[in-house]
Amino acid sequence: MMDVVKNSDKGDFYHSQLAHFRSAMANNGHSWTGALRGAAFSRFSELGLPTTKHEEWKYTNVGPIAQIPFMPAEFARVGLERLAPSGLAWLAENRLVCVNGHFSAELSFLEKLPRQVKVGSLREALIREREFVATHLGRYASFEDHTFVALNTAFMQDGAFLHFPKGTTIEKPIHLIFIATGNGRPTVSYPRNLIVLEENSQVTILESYVGLEQNVYFTNGVTEIALAQNAVLDHTKLERESQGAFHIASLQVHQGRSTHFSSHLVSTGGSLVRNEVNTVLDGEGAECILDGLFVAAEKQHVDNHTRIDHVQPHCSSRELYKGVLGGAARGIFNGKIYVHKNAAKTDAKQTNNNLLLSKNASVDTKPQLEIYNNDVKCTHGSTIGQIDGQALFYLRSRGLAPAEAQRLLTFAFASEVIGRIKLERLRLQLENWLLGRFYNNGTDGTAE
Repeated sequence: MMDVVKNSDKGDFYHSQLAHFRSAMANNGHSWTGALRGAAFSRFSELGLPTTKHEEWKYTNVGPIAQIPFMPAEFARVGLERLAPSGLAWLAENRLVCVNGHFSAELSFLEKLPRQVKVGSLREALIREREFVATHLGRYASFEDHTFVALNTAFMQDGAFLHFPKGTTIEKPIHLIFIATGNGRPTVSYPRNLIVLEENSQVTILESYVGLEQNVYFTNGVTEIALAQNAVLDHTKLERESQGAFHIASLQVHQGRSTHFSSHLVSTGGSLVRNEVNTVLDGEGAECILDGLFVAAEKQHVDNHTRIDHVQPHCSSRELYKGVLGGAARGIFNGKIYVHKNAAKTDAKQTNNNLLLSKNASVDTKPQLEIYNNDVKCTHGSTIGQIDGQALFYLRSRGLAPAEAQRLLTFAFASEVIGRIKLERLRLQLENWLLGRFYNNGTDGTAE
């Protein structure tokens, strides 16, 4: 029987872990981050774990996380052949791999990157690139009002560090792979990623999270991205955790003048998942695109939070999130576009569409606009529905079986988001996977 931790004991539980963790960090030469970690943990202690009484967590109960005594995940050796079934190892030529939140030199392949580019372990960067890291780490992802960002900042140990100097162009994508594996005990990892693009840089990054066993584990990740003037970043996140896993992750982006950031999120795994994508358009002429697809079945719970801050004038944003839910799955979309006072000529559009494949599946959607400038062009909207009856009848009248007709219509609904992914190998892999998953989806939404 799994041990549990009472909510009232949760602070003491993490306090006991922190004492051991601080000692380990000092021995690794990372003691200079002590002030940041200490401030983050103090804030975590003040905030506590959120409840459904908190507006931003109204639809997501993290009680199951609070009840399990997750122990820090340790590094484990994993053979490259174990990644073969997922297809992850060959999606990109440049590959940085972390196992249980710890960098794996054996699984990573970075030799073909230009010498001036710095890509590697955050743990090593905390030592070798201390001055540079200190100017960015913790600057964009604030823990003041976010419990899980505070927890990650307090316990961050390793992850990916990527620094692209001025004028760098990387033609082939870089794949960041985060593997979870274990010995059956509930564990937690805190991957922390720092990605910095200097002026006129252009990069494509894929960030994948995958579980190798059907264990109960917790991934609490934070990715910070800084884009200097004219930088261009195409970022794709693929969340394919094990079905018993908890996944809470924040992606925080800071955009400078005339930058372009595109985000493509595909979330299919995990028992309880919360994906947060936030970007601040803090330079005139900045542009961002946020696309997302979440597919859930059985009793999965997937929460998607986005926020786009239009701080400076003449910026544009486009957002499209789609959900496909069957069984007794529950999905959430909570997206906010915030237009600040000085952000004249803002052009923003937000859309959320959801498809329910069963009577027990549900979605809560909350698109929001908060505007403090009159010279803007902003729209938002959302839909929740089932398979179109007329379209289904049309396909059946052409000789297709009901299950096949539903499969094609469901795939057509999801493919709008998948089709926007620029990585061809990933796009084709996801299309094939979705077709296979939707093939056995009946009217009750039970996935294969």
